Amino acid sequence: MKIHEYQAKDLFSSLNIPVKNQILCYNADQAKLAYKEIGAKNIVIKAQVLTGGRGKAGGVKLARSEEEAFTYTKTILGLTIKDYPVTKVIVTEAVDIESEYYLSFVIDRNAKSVVLIMCTEGGIEIEEVAAKTPEKILQFPIDPLTGLPDYLARKYAFVLFKEMALVNQTALLLQKMYQLFIEKDASLVEINPLVFTKQGELVIADAKMTFDDNALYRHPDIIALSEPTEDEKIEAGAKEKGLSFVRLDGEIGCMVNGAGLAMATMDMIKLYGGAPANFLDIGGSSNPNKVIEAMTLLLKDPKVKVVLINIFGGITRCDDVASGLLIAFEQLKTDIPVVIRLTGTNEKEAREMLNGSRLRIAKTMSEATRTAVELSKK
Repeated sequence: MKIHEYQAKDLFSSLNIPVKNQILCYNADQAKLAYKEIGAKNIVIKAQVLTGGRGKAGGVKLARSEEEAFTYTKTILGLTIKDYPVTKVIVTEAVDIESEYYLSFVIDRNAKSVVLIMCTEGGIEIEEVAAKTPEKILQFPIDPLTGLPDYLARKYAFVLFKEMALVNQTALLLQKMYQLFIEKDASLVEINPLVFTKQGELVIADAKMTFDDNALYRHPDIIALSEPTEDEKIEAGAKEKGLSFVRLDGEIGCMVNGAGLAMATMDMIKLYGGAPANFLDIGGSSNPNKVIEAMTLLLKDPKVKVVLINIFGGITRCDDVASGLLIAFEQLKTDIPVVIRLTGTNEKEAREMLNGSRLRIAKTMSEATRTAVELSKK
């Protein structure tokens, strides 16, 4: 689960991590009033959307007057950034940047621990730094039994600064970030950039947090911050119906039983030059209604040009899947071609049921995948 910058900064403030005063605005008139309330000559107006790249997309502007605050806010609220429409902005005091740094705590599943990531070159080009000069991105695994005591926090702070005053500030900041990460079951706590100003101050210019969905039941305060996208709403609705669904960018809709087989199916689609439109695991159930729900979900995606159904019948009975498909196509009117491979429990009965239907029956996974990819390109 993701949250907005202003929400992340509010969580920072709850642990007395100093952030600049910010005012959330939903229209240009509110931003004009916020400029006066902030009381600084230069303010920054920042789009609040659950994606990166706001600055490059024109979602961050420096305003030097009430009129500029009004004009820029009106412009930003008309933007769509990476398919996210901008509906709100924050107004905050501008900072005089001397240098920028990157700090984050993230889960590293290979290291089986939280990892502290630091870089002396933060800001909007951090992805370019990681791609072109990865040696500048420093990583430090955090032992879960040790955590981040004072001596380690200072050791890592010396990576960025040499002056003791800055080292002490950064060490305390790292400890509070780690505390927030652990207490809220976060999967990411990020500051980018941490700014060293020309006045000699450390300022958190931007903050980001994401959370482990499986731990949200412990944090009703975090759930209350959720603003799910349309895709996330669809995925949540599928989960309630017993389906594991993730929307992707391709044109071949996939319906498979079992997560491993679903991953293998998507890999094979890519191997033959196609692109999967989704990950959809109907699980081990033989419930025909689940098949109907899955097919309905696939056909609602306007990008889907062909549906590939790959069933390996163990607990799942192939004839139950076939029954569900026949019922589904009685209810759903579509011209989208459907390719199906059924292997395992009651596969013979299933094929007999589907004979004469509009489904294209393949005997092997390879044949089914090749056929689906060819149809998707017509």
